[in-house]
Amino acid sequence: MSHSLPAPAADALRSQTIEIPSWAFGNAGTRFKVFTLPGGPRDPYEKIADAAQVHRYTGIAPRVSLHIPWDRVEDYDDLARHAADLGVRIGAINSNLFQDDDYRLGSLTHADERIRAKAIAHHLECIDVMRATGSQDLKIWLPDGTNYPGQDSIRARQDRLADSLAQIYAALDADQRLILEYKFFEPYFYTMDIPDWGTSLLHCLALGERALVVLDTGHHAPNTNIEFIVAQLLRQGRLGAFDFNSRFYADDDLMVGAADPFQLFRIMHEIVQAGALSPDSGVSFMLDQCHNIEPKIQGQIRSVLNVQEATAKALLVDVDALTAAQRAGQVLEANQALMDAYHTDVRPMLAELRADQGLDPDPIAAFKASGYVDQVAQARVGGAQAGWGA
Repeated sequence: MSHSLPAPAADALRSQTIEIPSWAFGNAGTRFKVFTLPGGPRDPYEKIADAAQVHRYTGIAPRVSLHIPWDRVEDYDDLARHAADLGVRIGAINSNLFQDDDYRLGSLTHADERIRAKAIAHHLECIDVMRATGSQDLKIWLPDGTNYPGQDSIRARQDRLADSLAQIYAALDADQRLILEYKFFEPYFYTMDIPDWGTSLLHCLALGERALVVLDTGHHAPNTNIEFIVAQLLRQGRLGAFDFNSRFYADDDLMVGAADPFQLFRIMHEIVQAGALSPDSGVSFMLDQCHNIEPKIQGQIRSVLNVQEATAKALLVDVDALTAAQRAGQVLEANQALMDAYHTDVRPMLAELRADQGLDPDPIAAFKASGYVDQVAQARVGGAQAGWGA
């Protein structure tokens, strides 16, 4: 059997890009323990240096998401130049509404206009960061919600949220987008103010065409059919981005594809069939993960490869056979067309593709052999390692 990918699939994979998060390289963990490793980054510059290693060995991770205020610096132009010197660029700018005491009862939805104004001002700062770094996406995950029935008016919170988002959206430049994330529970448990894709979509439709939905694969109730949501948002032209990770129980933020690689394949099948893999589709593929026990850079490389492998399998689906079986009502034959692609071992094909691009066929082995981990462990002595809140 040939190890070569069909030319259209190879071309699609060459143009695929996956954005990686700066915070994945700092210390993260659970409420029980955050483990540290030698050589952890101490500031945004070192986070970007680590992120650049992922792109160096995979060739498909050219953008790095920033998180404000975790990645706040005095000179964002300089930070953007630093990224460019390392062969990457700044991606989405993420706001933070979950680590300020003022936001205990809400931020963009708070009953106190002063606190809402503070949360809005934070997003205006993020937009300034976007201008300085060349970022086009402002990503908002809203942690607001309530814990008890009667705690606050559900409808009033939605009205306040709509007003807050409208003020933020109006501040965007013409080439910038607002991408709005949802999560069905946590940190609040009775209501979340943006609990699902429908709520996010309604707010985006009210804002305008440059407001789109972010889908985090860990932000759904168990057994949710995520690929159905993907298909619906693609139909409306409102899928702005993914946050790829993996979950067993809740928002586990594990490496994408770890819990259910078949689900990842099904999602990528919908993406491919809708033509949304194209770089001009407007869909940004991102990772949002926290690595607690595994090496950070290696974990990100593995995650990028997992998305790439699922994409390759989706590109190998025999669309003609699938469509013919669907139209003929041949249930098992249609399912088999998907399963044949899913069971294909694409790793040798991707290794050959990397070799053709001048990359090492085995990115993880190449990174481990580079000596980078030992190098930064010796160089990054003193100071405080970055982590949650830094």
